[in-house]
This record gives sequence, structure tokens and C-alpha cells, in this order.
Amino acid sequence: MPVIYFLQGPSTQPQKDPDCLTWLISDRWKRKRIPNGGRLSKHYDFTKPNDARALRLMNHAATHVVASMPEIILAYGVSDEYSFVFHRSATLFERRRDKIVSTVVSTFTAAYVLGWDLFFCPEREGVKEGAKRQEEGEDNGKEKEGEKGEEKEESARRAAAKKSRMLSMDMLPTFDGRAVCYPSWANLRDYLSWRQVDCHINNLYNTTFWALVQQGGMTHTAAEEFLKGTVSSDKNEILFSRFGINYNDEPDMYKKGSVVLREYVLRKGGGEKEEEEEEGDVRGTGEAKHEHERNVDDDDGSSAVPKPAVSKTQAEKMRKARKKAQVVTKHVDIIRDDFWTQRPWLRSGKPGETGE
Repeated sequence: MPVIYFLQGPSTQPQKDPDCLTWLISDRWKRKRIPNGGRLSKHYDFTKPNDARALRLMNHAATHVVASMPEIILAYGVSDEYSFVFHRSATLFERRRDKIVSTVVSTFTAAYVLGWDLFFCPEREGVKEGAKRQEEGEDNGKEKEGEKGEEKEESARRAAAKKSRMLSMDMLPTFDGRAVCYPSWANLRDYLSWRQVDCHINNLYNTTFWALVQQGGMTHTAAEEFLKGTVSSDKNEILFSRFGINYNDEPDMYKKGSVVLREYVLRKGGGEKEEEEEEGDVRGTGEAKHEHERNVDDDDGSSAVPKPAVSKTQAEKMRKARKKAQVVTKHVDIIRDDFWTQRPWLRSGKPGETGE
């Protein structure tokens, strides 16, 4: 069952809040984290250290969640988990924790399952083969009757599913999640920065580990022992000197994770629109002006009195505006300030120009 945590202040430790068992604290940033275990990757034989199809499928599911829930301002995914960030002013389901958690998890899971064939069976060859074998199993079942026919049908179905990587009832994707409240923008930024740093550390280790195993012929135990006590520079040297792998050339999706968000257009002081750059970052300099830069509350967590909420009419207009925005996936640095200063709508919660 999800557990809600919140921080009393920047210097205190996370604690369970007995008064926050049903409703998420108002005027707090909240994030929803969805992890998935390693059994799925083992069952369907995901490529190590990274399976691009599996990661893109996670991004596909996260994009659907963000697009269908305008209250989410951003999602960050790494490996087998995703974090969804709701704006502090969000009132979805009256901020009822269980409804938010269950809706996000079920929506993500449904999109993941429905999108499986798009990434693992794009040509549907395995689906056709599986259907054919299943029909053969049904025919045998009719001829021989009883349990023997059913066993053959099930065996054929499992064999076809394993060969084509079709989803099997023996191992369906399942996800769990929990909701956490953060009192300030700084706390939220710290959390997301920690996730991206963790992404880099884990990916560098896994890339080196699997190179030693797959190309170096080491056992798992030997590779673990070999890497004990090594630092980042050591791992980079091992990759380059022994296997000719330049870690800097690895895909950014592996090194930095995935950021899913609504992208808008900034306006210059004179009113001219600035479009996105090809690499995905919005062109933003000190000259760029945006309404989100004004009247943004300091958000330092020192005020115990929530700001007045917008009217229902205003909230609905903002919701519709967010629905029109394009949801994009980027693999960029979210630790530095540039990403955030170029996208002031993430903090303000106010939808920007769609460029239409």
C-alpha cells in the first residue's frame, strides 16, 4: 500500500504523517513513482545492459499518462521506473492519495500492455504464428478431447509467445506505486537531480559489468569482484582500453534517462515566438520574457498558508490548454538550471503558447 511522506523543512528527515493518510497535503509538490521488478526483463530476455525497446515502451506509457492527466507537469523515467510530478496547485480527485495512485498506476499499466506489440512485435509475425499454433492446439484438443488437448494448446501458446516475445499470461507486466509530498520547489529539484545522478552511476556500472561478462568472458561474480572499489574514471578506462567503448558515445536515453513533458513556445520581449531547437532544448536567453516569470511565489516552504486557488472556470481553461500542448520525450540534463529556466511553465503551472 502506498505510504505518504512529507518534509517539515529542508533540514528534517522524511516522516510518516498520521494526518496525511487519505489526502495529500495541500500546497505541496507531489510526485508519483512507479517501479517494476526485474522478473519481467528476465522472463522476456531483455537485452543487457539496456533494451531500447523496453525503455521506449516505458516512455510510450508515460507519455500516455501525461497526455491524459493534465495535472501532471513532468515525468522522469530511468530503467524500470517512472516518477510523475503533479503541480502543487493540483486538485485532481480532491488530492485523495489512493485515487491518484491507483489511477496513475492503472493508466500506465494499460498503456504499457497495449503498446507492447508496437515495440516487441512490430511486424506482428509472432502474433500470427502464435494464433496459428493456438488454432492447431484447439484442433488437437477437439480430436483427442479432455486434458491432453488443453495441455497441448497451452504448450503451443507458451512456445509461440516465448519465441515472438508476445505477452504471456504467465508473466504480465505489473506495476506498483506510491505518492510523496514535497514542500518546496528546491526539494522537488533535489529529488529529480538525485534520480538523474543515480541513472548515470547505475548505467556506467551496468555498461562496464555487462561488457566484462558478454565480451570479456567473465562470470557475474568475477565481474562484480573486478569492479569493487572502482570509480567512474576507472570504469571509463576499462570500457575504452579493453572493449573500445567510449561511454560518452552511449545514447543519452541510457545515460540521462527520459523526461516527458508538455513543450510550449517562449516569446521574446517584442512578441516574436521562439520555436524549439532541433536538439530539443527551447532557445531561452536572458532576453526571453514569459508571463510565468512574474508572480511566481518563492515556494520556499516557509509559509503554512496555501495561496488562494484559482476559480473552477480558470482551472478548466488551464486544463484544456494543457491538453492541446504537445507531449514530448527528451533525454537532457535536468540537474542544471538551464532546463528549468527555459521552461518556466513547469514551476508556475500555467500553460504557455502552443505555437499553433
